[in-house]
Amino acid sequence: MEPKADIAVIGLAVMGQNLILNMNDHGFTVVAYNRTTSKVDEFLANEAKGTRVLGAHSLQEMAALLKKPRRVMLMVKAGPPVDEFIEQLLGVLEPGDIIIDGGNSNFEDTIRRTRYVESKGLLYIGTGVSGGEEGARHGPSIMPGGSPAAWPHVKPIFQAIAAKVTDPTTGKTEPCCDWVGENGAGHYVKMVHNGIEYGDMQLIAEAYHMMKDGLGMSPDEMSRVFGEWNEAELKSYLIEITRDILAFKDEDGQPLVDKILDTAGQKGTGKWTVMSSAELGIPVTLIAEAVYARCVSAFKDQRLQAAKVFPPPNPRFEGDRAQWLQDLRRALYASKIVSYAQGFMLMRAAAQQYGWHLNYGSIALLWRGGCIIRSVFLGEIKKAFDNNPNLENLLLDPFFANAVREAVPSWRRVVATAALHGIPVPAFSTALAFFDGIRSERLPANLIQAQRDYFGAHTYERVDRPRGQFFHTNWTGHGGRVASGSYTV
Repeated sequence: MEPKADIAVIGLAVMGQNLILNMNDHGFTVVAYNRTTSKVDEFLANEAKGTRVLGAHSLQEMAALLKKPRRVMLMVKAGPPVDEFIEQLLGVLEPGDIIIDGGNSNFEDTIRRTRYVESKGLLYIGTGVSGGEEGARHGPSIMPGGSPAAWPHVKPIFQAIAAKVTDPTTGKTEPCCDWVGENGAGHYVKMVHNGIEYGDMQLIAEAYHMMKDGLGMSPDEMSRVFGEWNEAELKSYLIEITRDILAFKDEDGQPLVDKILDTAGQKGTGKWTVMSSAELGIPVTLIAEAVYARCVSAFKDQRLQAAKVFPPPNPRFEGDRAQWLQDLRRALYASKIVSYAQGFMLMRAAAQQYGWHLNYGSIALLWRGGCIIRSVFLGEIKKAFDNNPNLENLLLDPFFANAVREAVPSWRRVVATAALHGIPVPAFSTALAFFDGIRSERLPANLIQAQRDYFGAHTYERVDRPRGQFFHTNWTGHGGRVASGSYTV
């Protein structure tokens, strides 16, 4: 059997099939394999009919069809199935061959797997793939990390099949795929992408809620507004599909969105983002609220009971509708800036923790096409990091600082009015609270630290002494001179 295939893909669910067809379209010969081998035959007889895609009914047959170094991409469910396939592949591959995990794996698993596979003499890549079924078929955003030596061998394939965008700085067309970093960096960046996606979706949902209940707008009216917003600074995939969803009619001619039960699901990547942020001490408050908002939505029965006990105030806003929509657009934009600022803060902290060398401008470019959070907004983020690669917070970039400064009055009116009228806006609210916190020269944490020292002798620093000197006060006269040690900031 002559080795003639460029890459193999294991897993023939929709994402796997669409990636294979995408690769085939770009001139690569792909071997398709699935644990249930009948799916291989079905795929070749239907979706892949007339292509150069090859089928394999065993891992041994698959390996024999691959050119060296062999490249095998796993598109299987995250978790134990990935580890099981790695063990099986180690039995049919050779040193120098490359295993690629294209699923939504936890980055810590990818760190572990990279170390393990490299110890066996092979190379490993954990790559985020964003864009859903449509992206996989016609051009996703791809975020690879792992063994650096593997990148040159997969770069031609990945960059060929990835979405393409025009770099706003150079004017060149670039693929939405580049090397992210070592071991788990690719899956970490994909995780943060998904966390930001949670935040974007929650912000849009809150804007919809305020239009619907606060302004009494119909789905068609809201669709037109989102369509207008999609022509300016909020232009993005999620705004675009929101426009389309609100305009979509059910079979009876009524808006379908009004018939969908208000309980939102989640698969875990948003939760992982929040857990990582807690471990690293980075306040990704908007993503956290977006995750918890979905949790609150799941308590449908409790909400129905509570609505009877606590009837809401009149939700309708007074004043000019056009002005309210302008305020809402500005508040959405400012909150979105905060969400991305928090996400990039988190990636910066993770890079320091795990020794990754992340290029933040490049990451913004990776997200400009193919993925769920693609938007024109990301071009400005790339410019910000091109201007200052060491930028610690997007809010400190002149472009974003000016945008937020202009939006603040509208932002405050939106959050205050929502609270007065009983419309929950956790994402808008926490974004504003973070902004007010990060811009405050002095916060009340001095009182918290005094409380900690009072009940636990946890010490404190003083404003009239150099940083790093710690003090303890015997607040009651009974505590003695013993302190528990310095605290962690």
